[in-house]
Amino acid sequence: MATSDATPRLTMTGISKSYGGVRAIRNADFTVQPGSVNALVGENGAGKSTLIKILAGAESADSGTIRIDGKQVRIGSTSDAIRLGIQTVYQEPQLFDELSVAENFFIGREITRGPVIDWNAQAPRMLDLLALVGLDAKHASRPVGDLSIAQKQLVSIAKALLEDASVLILDEPSAILTDREIDTLFDVVRKLTQDGVSIIYISHRLDELFRIADEVTIMRDGNTVGHEPIEKLTVREIAERMVGGALSEGAREAGERGDVVLELQGLSAGESFSDVDLSVRKGEIVGLYGLVGSGVAEVGEVIYGMRRASAGGIAIDGKKTRIDSPADAKRRSIRMLPANRSQQGSFAFQNIAFNMTIGSLSKLGRFGTVRPRAERDIARRLIDRLAVKTPSEKQVISAMSGGNAQKVILARQIVDRPELLVLAEPTQGVDVGAKEEIHQIVSDLADQGTAVLVITTDLAEVLRISDRVVVFREGTPVREFGPDATQADLLAVAAGAEEEAA
Repeated sequence: MATSDATPRLTMTGISKSYGGVRAIRNADFTVQPGSVNALVGENGAGKSTLIKILAGAESADSGTIRIDGKQVRIGSTSDAIRLGIQTVYQEPQLFDELSVAENFFIGREITRGPVIDWNAQAPRMLDLLALVGLDAKHASRPVGDLSIAQKQLVSIAKALLEDASVLILDEPSAILTDREIDTLFDVVRKLTQDGVSIIYISHRLDELFRIADEVTIMRDGNTVGHEPIEKLTVREIAERMVGGALSEGAREAGERGDVVLELQGLSAGESFSDVDLSVRKGEIVGLYGLVGSGVAEVGEVIYGMRRASAGGIAIDGKKTRIDSPADAKRRSIRMLPANRSQQGSFAFQNIAFNMTIGSLSKLGRFGTVRPRAERDIARRLIDRLAVKTPSEKQVISAMSGGNAQKVILARQIVDRPELLVLAEPTQGVDVGAKEEIHQIVSDLADQGTAVLVITTDLAEVLRISDRVVVFREGTPVREFGPDATQADLLAVAAGAEEEAA
Protein backbone atom coordinates (compact mmCIF):
# COMPACT_ATOMS: atom_id res chain seq x y z
CA MET A 1 0.00 0.00 0.00
CA ALA A 2 1.20 3.51 -0.78
CA THR A 3 2.11 5.84 2.04
CA SER A 4 -0.52 8.30 3.24
CA ASP A 5 1.49 11.32 2.03
CA ALA A 6 1.47 10.13 -1.59
CA THR A 7 -0.74 11.91 -4.11
CA PRO A 8 -4.00 9.90 -4.26
CA ARG A 9 -4.56 7.97 -7.46
CA LEU A 10 -8.24 8.95 -7.38
CA THR A 11 -10.12 11.64 -5.46
CA MET A 12 -13.86 12.25 -5.70
CA THR A 13 -15.03 15.29 -3.74
CA GLY A 14 -18.54 16.64 -3.08
CA ILE A 15 -20.21 14.32 -5.61
CA SER A 16 -24.00 14.69 -5.84
CA LYS A 17 -26.56 13.10 -8.15
CA SER A 18 -30.35 13.29 -8.31
CA TYR A 19 -32.91 11.41 -10.40
CA GLY A 20 -35.97 13.58 -10.68
CA GLY A 21 -36.75 14.59 -7.12
CA VAL A 22 -34.80 11.73 -5.55
CA ARG A 23 -31.27 12.52 -4.32
CA ALA A 24 -29.20 9.38 -4.87
CA ILE A 25 -25.95 10.76 -3.44
CA ARG A 26 -25.19 13.95 -1.53
CA ASN A 27 -21.73 15.49 -1.34
CA ALA A 28 -20.05 12.08 -1.30
CA ASP A 29 -16.27 11.81 -1.04
CA PHE A 30 -14.04 8.93 -2.06
CA THR A 31 -10.25 8.47 -2.24
CA VAL A 32 -7.98 5.60 -3.22
CA GLN A 33 -4.19 5.58 -3.06
CA PRO A 34 -1.84 4.11 -5.69
CA GLY A 35 -1.36 0.37 -5.23
CA SER A 36 -4.01 0.01 -2.52
CA VAL A 37 -7.45 -1.54 -2.05
CA ASN A 38 -10.29 0.68 -0.82
CA ALA A 39 -13.45 -1.30 0.00
CA LEU A 40 -16.68 0.58 -0.72
CA VAL A 41 -19.55 -0.70 1.43
CA GLY A 42 -23.12 0.27 2.23
CA GLU A 43 -26.63 -1.14 2.29
CA ASN A 44 -28.67 -1.49 -0.88
CA GLY A 45 -29.65 2.04 -1.87
CA ALA A 46 -26.77 3.66 0.04
CA GLY A 47 -25.41 5.24 -3.15
CA LYS A 48 -22.49 2.92 -3.98
CA SER A 49 -23.75 1.99 -7.44
CA THR A 50 -24.45 5.61 -8.39
CA LEU A 51 -21.00 6.72 -7.26
CA ILE A 52 -19.34 3.96 -9.27
CA LYS A 53 -21.47 4.66 -12.35
CA ILE A 54 -20.30 8.28 -12.24
CA LEU A 55 -16.68 7.17 -11.98
CA ALA A 56 -17.13 4.65 -14.81
CA GLY A 57 -18.77 7.26 -17.05
CA ALA A 58 -22.17 5.57 -17.16
CA GLU A 59 -23.74 8.54 -15.33
CA SER A 60 -22.81 12.20 -14.96
CA ALA A 61 -22.60 13.91 -11.57
CA ASP A 62 -24.73 17.00 -10.90
CA SER A 63 -21.86 18.52 -8.92
CA GLY A 64 -18.47 17.71 -7.44
CA THR A 65 -14.94 17.16 -8.73
CA ILE A 66 -12.88 14.14 -9.76
CA ARG A 67 -9.08 14.09 -9.79
CA ILE A 68 -6.73 11.46 -11.18
CA ASP A 69 -3.18 11.68 -9.80
CA GLY A 70 -3.99 15.18 -8.55
CA LYS A 71 -5.27 16.48 -11.88
CA GLN A 72 -8.94 17.45 -12.20
CA VAL A 73 -10.68 15.49 -14.97
CA ARG A 74 -14.09 15.34 -16.59
CA ILE A 75 -15.74 11.95 -17.11
CA GLY A 76 -18.67 12.31 -19.49
CA SER A 77 -18.72 8.81 -20.95
CA THR A 78 -17.37 5.29 -20.51
CA SER A 79 -14.81 6.12 -23.21
CA ASP A 80 -13.56 9.03 -21.07
CA ALA A 81 -13.20 6.71 -18.08
CA ILE A 82 -11.28 4.08 -20.06
CA ARG A 83 -9.00 6.75 -21.55
CA LEU A 84 -8.23 7.91 -18.00
CA GLY A 85 -7.32 4.36 -16.94
CA ILE A 86 -10.56 3.47 -15.12
CA GLN A 87 -11.98 0.00 -15.78
CA THR A 88 -14.89 -1.87 -14.19
CA VAL A 89 -15.32 -5.63 -13.75
CA TYR A 90 -18.92 -6.49 -12.85
CA GLN A 91 -20.25 -9.40 -10.82
CA GLU A 92 -21.68 -10.98 -13.99
CA PRO A 93 -18.86 -11.18 -16.58
CA GLN A 94 -19.55 -8.97 -19.61
CA LEU A 95 -18.28 -11.49 -22.19
CA PHE A 96 -19.60 -13.27 -25.27
CA ASP A 97 -19.86 -17.01 -24.56
CA GLU A 98 -19.82 -17.94 -28.25
CA LEU A 99 -16.46 -16.26 -28.89
CA SER A 100 -13.02 -17.41 -27.79
CA VAL A 101 -11.10 -15.73 -25.00
CA ALA A 102 -8.83 -14.10 -27.62
CA GLU A 103 -11.80 -12.81 -29.62
CA ASN A 104 -13.39 -11.40 -26.45
CA PHE A 105 -10.13 -9.73 -25.51
CA PHE A 106 -9.79 -7.65 -28.63
CA ILE A 107 -13.38 -7.23 -29.81
CA GLY A 108 -13.77 -3.65 -31.01
CA ARG A 109 -10.03 -2.95 -30.68
CA GLU A 110 -8.47 -5.51 -33.01
CA ILE A 111 -4.95 -5.10 -34.37
CA THR A 112 -5.17 -5.43 -38.13
CA ARG A 113 -2.86 -5.72 -41.10
CA GLY A 114 -4.94 -4.26 -43.89
CA PRO A 115 -8.39 -5.87 -43.69
CA VAL A 116 -7.13 -8.91 -41.74
CA ILE A 117 -6.81 -9.29 -37.97
CA ASP A 118 -3.15 -9.78 -37.01
CA TRP A 119 -3.48 -12.48 -34.34
CA ASN A 120 0.29 -12.80 -33.95
CA ALA A 121 0.59 -9.11 -33.08
CA GLN A 122 -2.21 -9.42 -30.50
CA ALA A 123 -0.99 -12.60 -28.83
CA PRO A 124 2.00 -11.49 -26.67
CA ARG A 125 0.18 -8.83 -24.62
CA MET A 126 -2.88 -11.05 -24.16
CA LEU A 127 -0.80 -14.04 -23.01
CA ASP A 128 1.09 -11.88 -20.53
CA LEU A 129 -2.18 -10.65 -19.01
CA LEU A 130 -3.69 -14.13 -18.88
CA ALA A 131 -0.56 -15.33 -17.09
CA LEU A 132 -0.91 -12.47 -14.62
CA VAL A 133 -4.33 -13.74 -13.56
CA GLY A 134 -3.21 -17.37 -13.49
CA LEU A 135 -4.54 -18.59 -16.86
CA ASP A 136 -2.23 -20.30 -19.33
CA ALA A 137 -1.98 -19.95 -23.12
CA LYS A 138 -4.39 -22.80 -23.86
CA HIS A 139 -7.26 -20.70 -22.52
CA ALA A 140 -6.84 -18.15 -25.32
CA SER A 141 -8.49 -20.37 -27.94
CA ARG A 142 -11.25 -21.75 -25.70
CA PRO A 143 -14.83 -20.50 -26.08
CA VAL A 144 -15.72 -18.35 -23.08
CA GLY A 145 -18.87 -20.44 -22.63
CA ASP A 146 -16.67 -23.42 -21.68
CA LEU A 147 -15.05 -21.57 -18.78
CA SER A 148 -16.13 -21.59 -15.14
CA ILE A 149 -17.58 -18.45 -13.59
CA ALA A 150 -14.29 -17.84 -11.77
CA GLN A 151 -12.29 -18.22 -15.00
CA LYS A 152 -14.64 -15.82 -16.79
CA GLN A 153 -14.08 -13.29 -14.06
CA LEU A 154 -10.31 -13.63 -14.34
CA VAL A 155 -10.59 -13.14 -18.11
CA SER A 156 -12.64 -9.99 -17.46
CA ILE A 157 -9.92 -8.65 -15.16
CA ALA A 158 -7.18 -9.45 -17.68
CA LYS A 159 -9.19 -7.80 -20.46
CA ALA A 160 -9.64 -4.66 -18.33
CA LEU A 161 -5.87 -4.46 -17.89
CA LEU A 162 -5.34 -4.49 -21.66
CA GLU A 163 -6.00 -0.74 -21.65
CA ASP A 164 -3.37 -0.18 -18.93
CA ALA A 165 -5.92 0.40 -16.17
CA SER A 166 -4.62 2.30 -13.16
CA VAL A 167 -7.97 2.18 -11.30
CA LEU A 168 -9.84 -1.13 -11.33
CA ILE A 169 -13.38 -1.34 -9.94
CA LEU A 170 -14.38 -4.85 -8.78
CA ASP A 171 -18.15 -4.94 -8.23
CA GLU A 172 -19.17 -7.83 -5.92
CA PRO A 173 -16.42 -10.04 -7.40
CA SER A 174 -16.74 -12.83 -4.82
CA ALA A 175 -20.53 -13.12 -4.63
CA ILE A 176 -20.72 -16.18 -6.91
CA LEU A 177 -17.32 -17.74 -6.22
CA THR A 178 -16.27 -20.69 -4.06
CA ASP A 179 -13.74 -20.24 -1.25
CA ARG A 180 -10.92 -21.62 -3.42
CA GLU A 181 -11.87 -19.31 -6.28
CA ILE A 182 -11.92 -16.35 -3.88
CA ASP A 183 -8.38 -17.25 -2.80
CA THR A 184 -7.31 -17.12 -6.45
CA LEU A 185 -9.05 -13.77 -6.95
CA PHE A 186 -7.30 -12.29 -3.91
CA ASP A 187 -3.93 -13.51 -5.18
CA VAL A 188 -4.58 -11.63 -8.44
CA VAL A 189 -5.63 -8.47 -6.56
CA ARG A 190 -2.41 -8.56 -4.53
CA LYS A 191 -0.33 -8.88 -7.72
CA LEU A 192 -2.12 -5.91 -9.24
CA THR A 193 -1.59 -3.67 -6.23
CA GLN A 194 2.09 -4.61 -6.18
CA ASP A 195 2.21 -3.31 -9.76
CA GLY A 196 0.67 -0.02 -8.61
CA VAL A 197 -2.95 -0.60 -9.69
CA SER A 198 -5.55 0.97 -7.37
CA ILE A 199 -8.50 -1.29 -6.57
CA ILE A 200 -12.03 -0.22 -5.59
CA TYR A 201 -13.54 -3.33 -4.04
CA ILE A 202 -17.32 -3.46 -3.56
CA SER A 203 -18.67 -6.29 -1.41
CA HIS A 204 -21.41 -7.18 1.07
CA ARG A 205 -19.20 -9.87 2.59
CA LEU A 206 -17.70 -7.73 5.31
CA ASP A 207 -15.50 -10.44 6.80
CA GLU A 208 -13.53 -10.87 3.57
CA LEU A 209 -12.56 -7.19 3.55
CA PHE A 210 -10.09 -7.90 6.35
CA ARG A 211 -8.22 -10.27 4.02
CA ILE A 212 -7.84 -7.91 1.08
CA ALA A 213 -8.64 -4.23 1.85
CA ASP A 214 -6.30 -1.50 3.08
CA GLU A 215 -9.08 1.02 3.73
CA VAL A 216 -12.87 1.03 3.99
CA THR A 217 -15.26 3.75 2.81
CA ILE A 218 -18.79 3.47 4.20
CA MET A 219 -21.88 5.01 2.58
CA ARG A 220 -25.35 5.47 4.03
CA ASP A 221 -28.37 7.27 2.54
CA GLY A 222 -26.27 8.77 -0.25
CA ASN A 223 -23.58 10.15 2.07
CA THR A 224 -20.05 9.10 2.89
CA VAL A 225 -20.22 8.36 6.61
CA GLY A 226 -16.82 6.82 7.23
CA HIS A 227 -13.33 6.31 5.77
CA GLU A 228 -10.89 4.36 7.92
CA PRO A 229 -7.88 2.06 7.65
CA ILE A 230 -9.17 -1.51 7.83
CA GLU A 231 -7.13 -2.28 10.96
CA LYS A 232 -9.08 0.33 12.94
CA LEU A 233 -12.45 -1.38 12.36
CA THR A 234 -14.30 -4.60 13.13
CA VAL A 235 -17.08 -6.25 11.13
CA ARG A 236 -19.54 -5.15 13.80
CA GLU A 237 -18.41 -1.52 13.64
CA ILE A 238 -18.70 -1.47 9.85
CA ALA A 239 -22.19 -2.97 10.05
CA GLU A 240 -23.36 -0.42 12.61
CA ARG A 241 -22.07 2.50 10.56
CA MET A 242 -23.76 1.12 7.45
CA VAL A 243 -27.16 1.06 9.15
CA GLY A 244 -26.66 4.09 11.39
CA GLY A 245 -26.53 2.31 14.72
CA ALA A 246 -28.54 -0.42 16.40
CA LEU A 247 -31.95 0.08 14.81
CA SER A 248 -35.03 -2.00 15.59
CA GLU A 249 -37.96 0.36 15.67
CA GLY A 250 -41.31 -0.25 14.03
CA ALA A 251 -41.53 -4.03 14.33
CA ARG A 252 -44.87 -5.63 13.46
CA GLU A 253 -47.25 -6.62 16.22
CA ALA A 254 -47.78 -10.32 15.63
CA GLY A 255 -51.27 -11.74 15.67
CA GLU A 256 -52.46 -15.23 16.59
CA ARG A 257 -50.62 -18.10 14.93
CA GLY A 258 -52.18 -21.37 13.84
CA ASP A 259 -50.95 -24.71 12.53
CA VAL A 260 -47.79 -25.15 10.49
CA VAL A 261 -48.52 -24.49 6.81
CA LEU A 262 -45.01 -24.84 5.35
CA GLU A 263 -42.24 -27.07 6.64
CA LEU A 264 -38.85 -27.53 4.97
CA GLN A 265 -36.93 -30.63 6.06
CA GLY A 266 -33.24 -30.70 5.15
CA LEU A 267 -34.03 -28.96 1.87
CA SER A 268 -31.07 -28.52 -0.50
CA ALA A 269 -30.60 -27.23 -4.05
CA GLY A 270 -27.15 -28.05 -5.40
CA GLU A 271 -24.61 -25.35 -4.58
CA SER A 272 -27.29 -22.69 -3.93
CA PHE A 273 -28.26 -23.80 -0.42
CA SER A 274 -28.20 -26.91 1.73
CA ASP A 275 -29.88 -28.59 4.69
CA VAL A 276 -32.55 -25.96 5.36
CA ASP A 277 -35.04 -26.71 8.14
CA LEU A 278 -37.77 -24.10 8.39
CA SER A 279 -41.44 -23.79 9.28
CA VAL A 280 -44.06 -21.08 8.73
CA ARG A 281 -47.37 -21.12 10.61
CA LYS A 282 -50.76 -19.81 9.65
CA GLY A 283 -50.89 -16.10 10.47
CA GLU A 284 -47.09 -15.81 10.77
CA ILE A 285 -44.62 -13.75 8.74
CA VAL A 286 -41.15 -15.28 8.58
CA GLY A 287 -38.33 -13.28 7.02
CA LEU A 288 -35.33 -14.77 5.22
CA TYR A 289 -32.38 -12.38 5.07
CA GLY A 290 -29.03 -12.87 3.39
CA LEU A 291 -26.52 -11.07 1.22
CA VAL A 292 -26.09 -11.55 -2.52
CA GLY A 293 -25.28 -15.22 -3.18
CA SER A 294 -26.44 -16.41 0.26
CA GLY A 295 -29.08 -18.76 -1.19
CA VAL A 296 -32.22 -17.07 0.17
CA ALA A 297 -33.57 -16.23 -3.28
CA GLU A 298 -33.21 -19.83 -4.40
CA VAL A 299 -35.15 -21.11 -1.37
CA GLY A 300 -38.22 -19.24 -2.59
CA GLU A 301 -37.75 -20.54 -6.13
CA VAL A 302 -37.68 -24.16 -4.90
CA ILE A 303 -40.81 -23.69 -2.79
CA TYR A 304 -42.65 -22.28 -5.82
CA GLY A 305 -41.42 -24.98 -8.22
CA MET A 306 -39.21 -22.66 -10.28
CA ARG A 307 -36.11 -24.65 -9.30
CA ARG A 308 -35.64 -28.33 -8.42
CA ALA A 309 -34.52 -29.46 -4.97
CA SER A 310 -31.57 -31.84 -4.87
CA ALA A 311 -32.30 -33.25 -1.41
CA GLY A 312 -34.71 -32.93 1.48
CA GLY A 313 -38.43 -32.35 1.41
CA ILE A 314 -41.33 -29.89 1.57
CA ALA A 315 -44.47 -30.45 3.62
CA ILE A 316 -47.68 -28.44 3.19
CA ASP A 317 -50.23 -28.68 6.01
CA GLY A 318 -48.29 -31.60 7.47
CA LYS A 319 -48.23 -33.63 4.25
CA LYS A 320 -44.98 -34.18 2.39
CA THR A 321 -45.40 -32.96 -1.16
CA ARG A 322 -43.47 -32.59 -4.38
CA ILE A 323 -43.55 -29.26 -6.20
CA ASP A 324 -42.11 -29.51 -9.70
CA SER A 325 -43.61 -26.37 -11.24
CA PRO A 326 -45.45 -23.14 -10.39
CA ALA A 327 -48.62 -24.94 -11.49
CA ASP A 328 -48.01 -27.53 -8.75
CA ALA A 329 -47.48 -24.73 -6.24
CA LYS A 330 -50.65 -22.97 -7.28
CA ARG A 331 -52.70 -26.16 -6.85
CA ARG A 332 -51.44 -26.28 -3.27
CA SER A 333 -52.57 -22.68 -2.65
CA ILE A 334 -49.04 -21.25 -2.81
CA ARG A 335 -48.51 -17.90 -4.51
CA MET A 336 -45.26 -16.04 -5.15
CA LEU A 337 -44.34 -12.44 -5.88
CA PRO A 338 -41.06 -12.78 -7.85
CA ALA A 339 -38.08 -10.46 -7.40
CA ASN A 340 -37.67 -9.89 -11.15
CA ARG A 341 -41.05 -8.29 -11.79
CA SER A 342 -40.23 -7.00 -15.28
CA GLN A 343 -39.50 -10.50 -16.64
CA GLN A 344 -41.48 -12.78 -14.34
CA GLY A 345 -44.23 -10.68 -12.83
CA SER A 346 -45.82 -8.13 -15.14
CA PHE A 347 -47.29 -7.81 -18.60
CA ALA A 348 -46.04 -4.28 -19.08
CA PHE A 349 -48.19 -3.30 -22.04
CA GLN A 350 -51.41 -4.83 -20.73
CA ASN A 351 -53.82 -3.02 -18.47
CA ILE A 352 -54.37 -3.35 -14.73
CA ALA A 353 -57.39 -5.63 -15.04
CA PHE A 354 -55.48 -8.08 -17.25
CA ASN A 355 -52.46 -8.11 -14.92
CA MET A 356 -54.58 -8.66 -11.83
CA THR A 357 -56.73 -11.49 -13.19
CA ILE A 358 -54.48 -13.40 -15.62
CA GLY A 359 -53.75 -15.99 -12.93
CA SER A 360 -57.46 -16.61 -12.20
CA LEU A 361 -59.03 -17.20 -15.61
CA SER A 362 -61.42 -19.83 -14.20
CA LYS A 363 -63.20 -17.01 -12.35
CA LEU A 364 -63.72 -15.00 -15.52
CA GLY A 365 -65.65 -17.45 -17.66
CA ARG A 366 -65.91 -20.98 -19.00
CA PHE A 367 -64.47 -22.90 -21.94
CA GLY A 368 -61.70 -20.37 -22.55
CA THR A 369 -63.93 -17.30 -22.67
CA VAL A 370 -63.46 -14.20 -20.53
CA ARG A 371 -66.42 -12.22 -19.25
CA PRO A 372 -65.33 -8.55 -19.29
CA ARG A 373 -67.66 -7.68 -16.44
CA ALA A 374 -66.19 -10.37 -14.16
CA GLU A 375 -62.65 -9.18 -14.99
CA ARG A 376 -63.63 -5.57 -14.29
CA ASP A 377 -65.38 -6.39 -11.00
CA ILE A 378 -62.39 -8.35 -9.62
CA ALA A 379 -59.97 -5.61 -10.68
CA ARG A 380 -62.03 -2.82 -9.12
CA ARG A 381 -62.38 -4.74 -5.87
CA LEU A 382 -58.62 -5.23 -5.66
CA ILE A 383 -57.88 -1.63 -6.65
CA ASP A 384 -59.99 -0.48 -3.70
CA ARG A 385 -58.57 -3.05 -1.30
CA LEU A 386 -54.93 -2.25 -2.09
CA ALA A 387 -55.49 1.51 -2.58
CA VAL A 388 -54.01 1.44 -6.08
CA LYS A 389 -53.83 4.98 -7.42
CA THR A 390 -55.20 4.88 -10.97
CA PRO A 391 -57.95 6.58 -13.00
CA SER A 392 -59.23 3.21 -14.23
CA GLU A 393 -58.61 -0.52 -14.32
CA LYS A 394 -57.90 0.03 -18.03
CA GLN A 395 -54.64 1.90 -17.37
CA VAL A 396 -51.58 0.18 -18.84
CA ILE A 397 -49.26 -1.00 -16.08
CA SER A 398 -46.12 0.39 -17.76
CA ALA A 399 -47.57 3.90 -17.25
CA MET A 400 -47.86 3.46 -13.47
CA SER A 401 -45.48 4.40 -10.67
CA GLY A 402 -43.30 1.65 -9.24
CA GLY A 403 -45.28 1.37 -6.03
CA ASN A 404 -48.67 1.14 -7.72
CA ALA A 405 -47.40 -1.34 -10.32
CA GLN A 406 -46.07 -3.45 -7.44
CA LYS A 407 -49.51 -3.45 -5.82
CA VAL A 408 -51.08 -4.63 -9.08
CA ILE A 409 -48.72 -7.61 -9.28
CA LEU A 410 -49.29 -8.38 -5.60
CA ALA A 411 -53.05 -8.22 -6.20
CA ARG A 412 -52.78 -11.08 -8.68
CA GLN A 413 -51.45 -13.33 -5.92
CA ILE A 414 -54.36 -12.64 -3.56
CA VAL A 415 -57.44 -12.84 -5.80
CA ASP A 416 -58.15 -15.83 -3.58
CA ARG A 417 -56.43 -15.65 -0.20
CA PRO A 418 -53.56 -18.18 -0.49
CA GLU A 419 -52.48 -20.50 2.30
CA LEU A 420 -48.85 -19.58 1.71
CA LEU A 421 -47.57 -16.35 0.16
CA VAL A 422 -43.88 -16.12 -0.81
CA LEU A 423 -42.67 -12.56 -1.34
CA ALA A 424 -39.27 -11.94 -2.97
CA GLU A 425 -38.03 -8.36 -2.47
CA PRO A 426 -41.64 -7.14 -2.08
CA THR A 427 -40.86 -3.40 -2.03
CA GLN A 428 -37.79 -3.24 -4.23
CA GLY A 429 -37.66 0.06 -6.12
CA VAL A 430 -40.72 1.68 -4.50
CA ASP A 431 -40.89 4.86 -2.45
CA VAL A 432 -41.32 5.03 1.32
CA GLY A 433 -45.07 5.66 1.21
CA ALA A 434 -45.79 2.74 -1.11
CA LYS A 435 -43.48 0.51 0.95
CA GLU A 436 -45.50 1.23 4.10
CA GLU A 437 -48.77 0.49 2.29
CA ILE A 438 -47.45 -2.82 0.94
CA HIS A 439 -46.22 -3.81 4.40
CA GLN A 440 -49.69 -3.13 5.79
CA ILE A 441 -51.34 -5.23 3.08
CA VAL A 442 -49.02 -8.16 3.86
CA SER A 443 -49.60 -7.78 7.61
CA ASP A 444 -53.37 -7.79 7.05
CA LEU A 445 -53.11 -11.00 4.99
CA ALA A 446 -51.21 -12.67 7.83
CA ASP A 447 -53.82 -11.49 10.34
CA GLN A 448 -56.44 -13.17 8.13
CA GLY A 449 -54.56 -16.50 8.37
CA THR A 450 -52.14 -16.56 5.43
CA ALA A 451 -48.66 -17.91 6.15
CA VAL A 452 -46.13 -15.46 4.69
CA LEU A 453 -42.46 -15.98 3.79
CA VAL A 454 -40.62 -12.72 3.03
CA ILE A 455 -37.28 -12.96 1.23
CA THR A 456 -35.49 -9.61 1.17
CA THR A 457 -32.06 -7.95 1.25
CA ASP A 458 -33.61 -4.85 2.87
CA LEU A 459 -32.62 -4.90 6.55
CA ALA A 460 -35.18 -2.35 7.68
CA GLU A 461 -37.92 -4.18 5.81
CA VAL A 462 -37.20 -7.65 7.13
CA LEU A 463 -37.29 -6.39 10.74
CA ARG A 464 -40.30 -4.14 10.18
CA ILE A 465 -42.52 -6.81 8.66
CA SER A 466 -41.40 -10.16 10.14
CA ASP A 467 -42.37 -11.98 13.32
CA ARG A 468 -38.98 -13.73 13.21
CA VAL A 469 -36.00 -13.64 10.85
CA VAL A 470 -33.72 -16.44 9.68
CA VAL A 471 -30.33 -15.20 8.48
CA PHE A 472 -28.51 -17.10 5.72
CA ARG A 473 -24.84 -17.12 4.85
CA GLU A 474 -23.23 -19.05 2.00
CA GLY A 475 -26.25 -21.28 1.45
CA THR A 476 -26.85 -22.16 5.08
CA PRO A 477 -29.28 -20.78 7.69
CA VAL A 478 -26.93 -19.42 10.35
CA ARG A 479 -29.14 -17.95 13.06
CA GLU A 480 -32.76 -17.06 13.86
CA PHE A 481 -33.69 -13.71 15.41
CA GLY A 482 -36.80 -12.57 17.22
CA PRO A 483 -38.47 -9.13 17.21
CA ASP A 484 -35.81 -7.58 19.48
CA ALA A 485 -33.02 -7.95 16.89
CA THR A 486 -31.33 -4.92 15.36
CA GLN A 487 -30.24 -4.28 11.80
CA ALA A 488 -26.61 -4.42 12.91
CA ASP A 489 -27.22 -7.87 14.46
CA LEU A 490 -28.55 -9.27 11.20
CA LEU A 491 -25.93 -7.66 9.00
CA ALA A 492 -23.05 -8.78 11.20
CA VAL A 493 -24.22 -12.40 11.12
CA ALA A 494 -24.93 -12.35 7.37
CA ALA A 495 -21.48 -10.87 6.75
CA GLY A 496 -19.67 -13.49 8.82
CA ALA A 497 -19.36 -12.07 12.32
CA GLU A 498 -21.65 -14.45 14.23
CA GLU A 499 -19.50 -14.28 17.33
CA GLU A 500 -19.70 -10.47 17.42
CA ALA A 501 -23.53 -10.47 17.27
CA ALA A 502 -23.93 -13.23 19.86
